[in-house]
Amino acid sequence: MFHFFSKKIFVKDLLNNFVDIHNHILPGIDDGAKTVHESIELIKGLKKLGINQFIPTPHVMQDYYPNTDESIGDSYEILLEALNKTKLLSDIAINPAAEYMLDHNFEELLKNKGLYTLKKNYILVEMSYYQAPINLEDIIFNIKSQGYLPVLAHPERYSFYHNKLDYYLRLKQLGCFFQLNLLSLSGHYGNGAENTAKYLLEKNLFDFAGTDVHNKNHIIKLSKLAITNKVYDNLKPIVENTNNVFSVT
Repeated sequence: MFHFFSKKIFVKDLLNNFVDIHNHILPGIDDGAKTVHESIELIKGLKKLGINQFIPTPHVMQDYYPNTDESIGDSYEILLEALNKTKLLSDIAINPAAEYMLDHNFEELLKNKGLYTLKKNYILVEMSYYQAPINLEDIIFNIKSQGYLPVLAHPERYSFYHNKLDYYLRLKQLGCFFQLNLLSLSGHYGNGAENTAKYLLEKNLFDFAGTDVHNKNHIIKLSKLAITNKVYDNLKPIVENTNNVFSVT
């Protein structure tokens, strides 16, 4: 009697030379890496998954992480100085950006065009997990009017849309790009986020992907994340598009 076993597929199978456009590896400025040592350990862990291009995106939140060009630049320089003492820097590329909370502070930054872009005119934005801004559609319109392209971080994690799936189409029509958190496919953020991520994948609504790594536990989970053939097939072009648009080398 013969038994046929299909080879397990892992998310990491897609990550060779991946450009990670969403992570928190800069030291000491948000809820990601606390120290330079932690930053380097995260980079080493991600590099083992095949990732060698990084766009760090520290939070910019008025009430919690009021980061500026200066604080982000300082953290980046500290990390580069530490990496220069290792052999890592010759194998990787790092170009910092930011993840902007859509709050009042963001609207002020937008008026002054003082935004750290992922590349060209793409900016990574996020919302509160409790509710969207009341004037969300106006903010998106203003972002576009200023010449930026909004990339909405982890749309699958906004639970207030889980029972209003049609609104994701509205956000796309308004000009939002969608960035998937890879760990959403594992149930790491709950069943609602996982189910919504798979729905958005099936509907081809994601444009880009990122790790959103904050700590070593995230990397361990990523390294073990198995996916179905169907998810793999839906995810592969998104990973490829991310690499094509955001290569930092």
